Amino acid sequence: MTTALPELTEHERAAAQAYVRLMETARAVLTDPALAPMAGVYLASPMAEADQALRRAGLTGNEARLLRLVSALRSPDGAGPP
Repeated sequence: MTTALPELTEHERAAAQAYVRLMETARAVLTDPALAPMAGVYLASPMAEADQALRRAGLTGNEARLLRLVSALRSPDGAGPP
């Protein structure tokens, strides 16, 4: 059984999306041997964007809530994990 999350606020959605972009960028950079040595350069902007979005949404230090929002954002039915 899944539990639907309340509708995401604009700031929560932006924070979840920024986190997803950061994770996808990190994965791409760190798995490419040619890019990995420059990871700091490639990840600086997405990290700053995610930090700012998390602060704006009031999610700084609330990883559990952030991960539930990301899960809801990425699931087809918008429901988070049980």
